[in-house]
Amino acid sequence: MRAVTVPEPGGPEVLTWAEVPDPVCGPGEVVVDVVATAVNRADLLQRQGFYPPPPGASEILGLECSGVISEVGEGVTGWSVGDEVCALLAGGGYAERVAVPAVQLLPRPAGVELATAAALPEVTCTVWSNVFQLAGLQRGETFLVHGGSSGIGTMAIQLAARAGARVLTTAGTAAKLDVCRELGADVGINYRDQDFAEVVAAETGGRGVDVVLDNMGAKYLGRNVDALAVGGRLVVIGMQGGTKAELDIAKLLGKRASVHATALRSRPPSGPGGKAGIVAAVRHDVWPDVERGVVRPIVDRRLPMSRAGEAHAVVEASEHVGKVLLLPED
Repeated sequence: MRAVTVPEPGGPEVLTWAEVPDPVCGPGEVVVDVVATAVNRADLLQRQGFYPPPPGASEILGLECSGVISEVGEGVTGWSVGDEVCALLAGGGYAERVAVPAVQLLPRPAGVELATAAALPEVTCTVWSNVFQLAGLQRGETFLVHGGSSGIGTMAIQLAARAGARVLTTAGTAAKLDVCRELGADVGINYRDQDFAEVVAAETGGRGVDVVLDNMGAKYLGRNVDALAVGGRLVVIGMQGGTKAELDIAKLLGKRASVHATALRSRPPSGPGGKAGIVAAVRHDVWPDVERGVVRPIVDRRLPMSRAGEAHAVVEASEHVGKVLLLPED
């Protein structure tokens, strides 16, 4: 088969569409003929040599895909050759075929075109596991998500608004903030000329927000804690703004607040905290509203896999809204 390879760490230009060995379908796995995959920030880090795949995972980039099952491994039940699916991956999506644990499969939602479904697994599983399972966002609470126009952000806004939370979000342009408001955000904050902690204080009467979903890490840590309400929960899922910062423990104690840092890719397929439980919860709690159109994937553009470098450059420069998809060559 063909796949996007990384001959050496570097910029987007190193990505190469090349021949690679076919995936092997192991016990408990299926092989999916890929119709589309999506670009995630983790792919950019891996391309640069900073984020190796977990042990045993494919070296090929790509943390999600959609496609058609072409092979079913030993012990797999509930799935058949020909089923249209999307999947959460630990790697391997930037290819014509990928082997994936069956517990990480989701059926293509009714009403969602198969390629578009590739935009769903990573964002729905990330948002559901962090904002709802971990941070426990409730109806009537206030939620702040950074990067509201990103793939994660566009899904977090929709799911939080659906849950009855008041949603605040940051983005870098007025046009992106307009999209965020259309998706359900109540307050848009332009991080280029506004201090989000000050806006949060003004919008909440000094109370703060109950949950923050943060993709920036070190750069935003202090102000995220400032923005928390008493009993607030900060969940850090990215490090675009660096990896090291000081945490004001006295302020955290005074607010009886908590800080969590989590990753999805490194979780095992099954067992406590594994991907299987998250995927099952998403299928039960999110998929029905995706099928009703209450929650929808936001796709910025689609490019052939041979132009993966262009797709990475777009995401690196934050020129997109929602997800950038990659499709195998005809």
